[in-house]
Amino acid sequence: MKILVQKFGGTSVRTPEARQTAIGKVKKALADGYTVAVVVSAMGRSGEPYATDTLLRLLRASNPDAAGHETDLLLCCGEIISACVFAAELQRAGFPARAMTGGQAGFETDDAYGSAHLLRVDPRPVMKIMAQGLIPVICGFQGMSRPDGQLTTLGRGGSDTSAAALGVGLKASAVEIYTDVDGIMTADPRLVDHPRIMPRISYGACCELAEQGAKVIHQRAVEIAQKGNIPLYVKCTFDDAPGTLVTNVGSVAEQVSVEPRSFVNGITYIRDLTQYRVTLDGARAGQELFQNLADAGISVSCLNLSPTESMFSVYRDKASACASVLAAKGFTFRQNDRCAKVSVVGISVRGMPGLMASFVNALNRKGIEILQTVDSNTSISAIIKEEALKDAVVSLHEAYGLNR
Repeated sequence: MKILVQKFGGTSVRTPEARQTAIGKVKKALADGYTVAVVVSAMGRSGEPYATDTLLRLLRASNPDAAGHETDLLLCCGEIISACVFAAELQRAGFPARAMTGGQAGFETDDAYGSAHLLRVDPRPVMKIMAQGLIPVICGFQGMSRPDGQLTTLGRGGSDTSAAALGVGLKASAVEIYTDVDGIMTADPRLVDHPRIMPRISYGACCELAEQGAKVIHQRAVEIAQKGNIPLYVKCTFDDAPGTLVTNVGSVAEQVSVEPRSFVNGITYIRDLTQYRVTLDGARAGQELFQNLADAGISVSCLNLSPTESMFSVYRDKASACASVLAAKGFTFRQNDRCAKVSVVGISVRGMPGLMASFVNALNRKGIEILQTVDSNTSISAIIKEEALKDAVVSLHEAYGLNR
């Protein structure tokens, strides 16, 4: 049996017209000889009736501190509605289909409401449905806790994770992630006029792009596909563009050149950060600082540490709590609000001559102040003021020759 998993995101199922276009992708896969399993997200985006964020706001309006059990139970409704409607429309088009919750489809999780981890995917329930000649339409983003059988959600990007895990469990030929863009791009098209579609990219480079802020596909989904060696395709529902193949084969740029700029896959960013510069009195003070923050449940990123100072960032919604901890523990600190992180992501960028110079020059040309830099083997990042983010992304995209 040649199996294909197709995942359709919220914009791909938000209207009857969009769903018919998505169903066209299913029909084509069937015509190509595949047995198809479909994974769907909740319909639409924030503000639309059945979107996940809309349901979450509804609950928080009643009780901002609603328990995880009730929150996940409600949020699962978005995907259940989507799966039922999509299955019904497949049936009307003459294709027998069966809607399935994550639990019914064999997704077993721990009991961490809101960010549950998949423990295993039992492929037998889905295989049974397919053996009956039905197309399983499975709720993404959700599973059932083991052993107590409660509905749980997998956190942001959970439908991508569901699709990749199902693909591995079914030993599928490939997983197709359908969205409203033509593939994984070298930069956010909302900020850059002419980003390039990457025809191929390695699992590792794709994970790094996702970790540094790219939102086309979730990092966990890529990691799961990599472990199972299942090819991932990121495609647009609304055209026939080939999209981006995520696989063990590297990107085109990784194969054709050793020029410094050819090692760059894309430019990414993360908004809504607050940066801190904390004065320290020796290494022990640094240890106490991060233990205090950890005890308060505050996660830090973009960390630089020396015997006399630490620089790090937290998400804006944690800034008030972070400042309270620092003040209560007697630390001297400076706080930079409304910051963002902009990153150049590629392969083996650390130590590549000229890459850091190009990075700094590109930001300097736009008069953008660099508050801090952080680098790894696969990325160079800077903390900047959020108001300069668009100029920073555009300038870096041009500097590394990533335009079409």
